[in-house]
Amino acid sequence: MKHVKPGWNLWRMAVGASVFLGIVALATAGPAENKAAKPKPYPLKTCIVTGEKLGEMGSPHVFTYQGREIKLCCKGCLKDFNKEPAKFIKKLDAAEKAAKEGKKAGGTPPPQPGHEAHGGHQH
Repeated sequence: MKHVKPGWNLWRMAVGASVFLGIVALATAGPAENKAAKPKPYPLKTCIVTGEKLGEMGSPHVFTYQGREIKLCCKGCLKDFNKEPAKFIKKLDAAEKAAKEGKKAGGTPPPQPGHEAHGGHQH
C-alpha cells in the first residue's frame, strides 16, 4: 500500500470540488452582455454618423453598444462609429434630451467629412 500524506485526500477533494464549482459557474453564467435585457431604443430617424434617413439605402445596420440600440444607414458607417463612439453617443444623448424637452429630436446632423451625399462608402 502506498504511503499517503495526512490530508492529501482532503486536498484532492477540495481541488476537485473547486474545479467542479468553477465549471458549473461558467456553464450557468450568461454571455457578457445580457441579451435578455432590452437595449435602450434608438431615438433618431437618421444615421448618427452621416445624417442619412434610415431605410433609404436598404435596411439599417442595427447593433447594441453599451446597452443602447444603434442604427446606422449602412454597415460601412460602423467603421466611423467605432473610431469615435463617444462622439456619437454624445449626439444620441443630446437628441434624447431634446425629445424630453419637447423639441424636435431626430434632426439631421451635418455630414461628416467624406460622407457628402454618402460618397464615402462603397455599396
